[in-house]
Amino acid sequence: MISQPALSVIRETLPAVGASIGEITPIFYERMFAARPDLESDLFNRGNQAQGEQQKALAGAIAAYASLLVSEDAPNIDAMMSRISNKHASLGITEDQYAIVYEHLFAAIAEVLGEAATPEVVDAWTAVYWDMADGLIAAEKNLYARFDVAPGDVWNELVVTSRNQESPTTVSLELAREDCAALPAAQPGQYLSVQVTLPDGAQQIRQYSLTRASNRTSWAVTVKAEPGCADSGVPAGEVSNFIHDNIFEGDTVRCSLPCGDLVVEESDEPLLLVSAGIGCTPIIGALNHLVQTESTRPVMVLHADESMASHAHRREMGQLVNQLPGAQMHHWYEQLGARTVTDTVHEGFIDLGEVPIAANAQVYLCGPPPFMNAVRRGLAVLDIPADNVHFEVFGPDTWSAAAEPVSA
Repeated sequence: MISQPALSVIRETLPAVGASIGEITPIFYERMFAARPDLESDLFNRGNQAQGEQQKALAGAIAAYASLLVSEDAPNIDAMMSRISNKHASLGITEDQYAIVYEHLFAAIAEVLGEAATPEVVDAWTAVYWDMADGLIAAEKNLYARFDVAPGDVWNELVVTSRNQESPTTVSLELAREDCAALPAAQPGQYLSVQVTLPDGAQQIRQYSLTRASNRTSWAVTVKAEPGCADSGVPAGEVSNFIHDNIFEGDTVRCSLPCGDLVVEESDEPLLLVSAGIGCTPIIGALNHLVQTESTRPVMVLHADESMASHAHRREMGQLVNQLPGAQMHHWYEQLGARTVTDTVHEGFIDLGEVPIAANAQVYLCGPPPFMNAVRRGLAVLDIPADNVHFEVFGPDTWSAAAEPVSA
């Protein structure tokens, strides 16, 4: 518990710290990686570091958590904490690593705030940090306990049993144990962390949604190649491109236990599954689960993509929907080419007004943040309760962007 005097200090200093957090977080990472270069090469996503996305995510999380402590109007951050703890568990984060972060984060705070970082201020913000850290540590221990493993012991060596080209830029990998033993139970919508050793020796890790995991004998993931864009400063995808070029049938891949909180709950309520681009992967995981459990609940599947050619798993999505008696599917393509518009194939950007959506639908949403925010605004116009909308963020959870207000 944080004392009332400390909360008063946090309330008074939150504007100043909040205004400086964007300056604090880059210095923090620079300090930490100088002291522990192994963390940069073998744990943190170097691409996100280069773009500043990880810094934004950390800044947003700290600001949101501090705001919650001192403001009655602060947004609920349970979803943020759940996403962070699941991501940490998929990386094998352990309790002792929070002390490393604390050391370098508070050195950065002292450097940026200077004389304003009085002992009273440092003590109050230390209490904020450890209150948040203790919540995450407890949640991560619970996630490890679900699999009956020691904290951090999440890694398995799996064999690629098949590789298929799903679109010009995406491949799917089927993974299984070499001894054919049963895999841990996974829930529809969860993901794996995959670690590869790059040519420079770095052991980089990325997360990939499970498109199939119900039978316990194999898992399937889909990996999209990312060429990058020099003009916009977006680096090429180190891990995804390495997998595309180097991982084939018979190769061994280091994978984590399944994690993630975009889990389709059992219910009779209508289900709305909305995706764009490679965001279709957790949706396919959900559809595979619904087919296996012979679900009869009403399901509406909406997918947006650049073109039919770029739509990964296009055929599989259609086949899965056709196996569900209560399911319908609509596509939107920015470039339809010579194809003609039909009742279920649309040209342009996704338009929720073109399809019937149940007022009590449970919505699962995945795609680029601008797409998700646009869909969430459309759902708000339709009076779909915000609590009914569940979404997955690929990459760092830049909370301020992902939680953009969705009022009409």
